[in-house]
Amino acid sequence: MKLAIAAFTARGAALGEKLAAALTEQGEECALSVPARLAPELDLPAMDSLADWTAREFARADGLIFMGACGIAVRAIAPHVKDKLTDPAVAAVDEAGRWVVPLLSGHVGGANDLARRIAALTGGQAAVSTATDVNGLFAVDQWAARQGFTMEGRREAKAVSAALLAGEEVGFTSDFPVDGPLPQGVTAGEAKIGFSVTAKTDPLLFETGLRLVPRALWLGIGCRRGTAEETIAAAVDAALAEHGFSAKAVAGVGTIDLKKDEAGLLAFCAHRDWPLSCYSAEELLRTEGDFTPSDFVKGITGVDNVCERAAVLGGGQLVIPKRAAGGVTVAAALLPLRLTFD
Repeated sequence: MKLAIAAFTARGAALGEKLAAALTEQGEECALSVPARLAPELDLPAMDSLADWTAREFARADGLIFMGACGIAVRAIAPHVKDKLTDPAVAAVDEAGRWVVPLLSGHVGGANDLARRIAALTGGQAAVSTATDVNGLFAVDQWAARQGFTMEGRREAKAVSAALLAGEEVGFTSDFPVDGPLPQGVTAGEAKIGFSVTAKTDPLLFETGLRLVPRALWLGIGCRRGTAEETIAAAVDAALAEHGFSAKAVAGVGTIDLKKDEAGLLAFCAHRDWPLSCYSAEELLRTEGDFTPSDFVKGITGVDNVCERAAVLGGGQLVIPKRAAGGVTVAAALLPLRLTFD
């Protein structure tokens, strides 16, 4: 996570520095700021103003940590709060580290987990107040966020949580294997309300169903030199739709290194926020599998098939074979995924 920390006193800054160091050791990216009046004395970056700092970090960071009273944090973030599915995690920590209060995006944004981690570092207590946590129940939105799944359906997510809180059984289906037991209140049997982990767009089995989409699809793309971004997008979307896969399931794109500077492909991946991996002809040739050969492609690239080989080279099994349209070839492989609720 990209974490932005604001402290307002020397004592708060001292604890903030300790937290930043500890969280950095855990792999997070932390930046601590203090008011301009304290910056020279403490040798720390100065915030221009709390309002400006909050506006900037609310848009940039995954989490904001206020070393001070909850009221300061609430007033600072109030103008920027929009949506629980997109707002960053926000937590307030008192200067002694006794209480850590998750204020915003407790589940999806990860503020509850962040508060618990901070409390473990300060020796304090995380004041978590969300209903499912208080009652010791499974929180589907929090679990989905931890897995990196896209959650489709705010109303459906609320229905799942409400059913669990009411003591009703919630159904569960998955296109991927599950290790270990299901959470309390969750059943693999029939239920009116449930959630499904799937990369597909098929209708769910529940009257009220929450779709959780994992990033489990690796695309392979080939194209003629100079192919426009719009042409590539149309070919990809058509291939996904034809085979019933969600674009939200795409984890990344692979192609041959001859296309590493292909403007249309680079723009397409950038706009979709999909990482692009470029493989050499030798790497593609070493990929095992039964691929659709093309003498024309081999004559240009040295490889009989780019898209299928690039898809499989991402680590999965081919689920969308080569599809050609408008000078673009598209294939996709489903990456291995095992679920656990531990």
